[in-house]
Amino acid sequence: MNAPLPNWVDLGLIPMLNLAAAFLVAGLVVLAVGESPIEAVQVILYGAFGFGEGIGFTLFYTTSFIFTGLAVAVAFHAGLFNIGGEGQAYIGGLGVGLMVLAFDHHLPWWLIAPIAALGGALFGALWALIPAYLQATRGSHIVITTIMFNFIAASLMVWLLVNVVKVPGTMSVESRTFLPEGRLPKLGGLMEFFGLDIGGAPLNASFLLALVACVAVWLLIWRTRLGYEIRVFGANPSAARYAGINPVRITIVTMLISGGLAGLMALNPVMGEQHRMFLDIGGGAGFVGIAVALMGRAHPVGVALAALLFGVLYQGGAELAFEMPAITRDMVVVIQGLVVLFAGALEFMFRPTVARLFALRAREKPA
Repeated sequence: MNAPLPNWVDLGLIPMLNLAAAFLVAGLVVLAVGESPIEAVQVILYGAFGFGEGIGFTLFYTTSFIFTGLAVAVAFHAGLFNIGGEGQAYIGGLGVGLMVLAFDHHLPWWLIAPIAALGGALFGALWALIPAYLQATRGSHIVITTIMFNFIAASLMVWLLVNVVKVPGTMSVESRTFLPEGRLPKLGGLMEFFGLDIGGAPLNASFLLALVACVAVWLLIWRTRLGYEIRVFGANPSAARYAGINPVRITIVTMLISGGLAGLMALNPVMGEQHRMFLDIGGGAGFVGIAVALMGRAHPVGVALAALLFGVLYQGGAELAFEMPAITRDMVVVIQGLVVLFAGALEFMFRPTVARLFALRAREKPA
């Protein structure tokens, strides 16, 4: 039996090997269409970090991926695979939007923001409650129910936006635009302190909340009794039951936290960018969060770094499709998909070999 791998290997080396393999295959795809992979990487990096507005967009995308990545990561620690982050973020957008619409005539943004955050988290958590209850009490598989609830959330939101929330007499399927008091402040002033002009990038205060959420999740999972129970239950449900940990309680509480984090993601597009409720609030961030959590090994620091990587791919990929017409937007999606493939489905491709090498090295040391 192989000894456990050091943290720097498990959390650093293996993800980097997976990422290198993904970019190697992506480079072959770029080469096949007659473009230089090296130039493509340069364009991606320039689009993501080469100028202030690009950095602003990169961090804007990163914000959404941090929230959804943390949502999936928290569920991972309890042995639960929450695939419903997209639907929970969508319903969370309803909670954010309703709070802003109710209070933007009466309160300043700094009072509306925490109310909207609570609304988004509450609505996202409640949307995760039903699959959690079915898993805990009826044995329904959490993967199946959360996937199904994504489609239910999308259909429900379309009906609400068309028949309830939409401004009468308009063709646009969206709510009214929020008043200035109902909008999160941009971080342009903060970025100017670092000598960056983010221009029209929608980077906003929810980025700071995402960083706070990383710290809060770390404290929860590794510094609280509840976090210890979540990790024990995820590692060995039978031992957890024997130790007196209630599986129904842990499943439901963990999924409520996970759904709440996904619901918080809606602050970024609804209150920070579009300033209205609109179709497709999640924008695919709920699904990207799965790859982010896998690549980040369900650790908040890893999640933040993996979210930044996907932010780079989203922003740099848009620049790549513009600068290299031969590489279409669909090919950029292929590159992103390869990263998801190697970080997720093929995550154990290099692990057995690395584990054998370290086991051999451990046996040779005494000799």
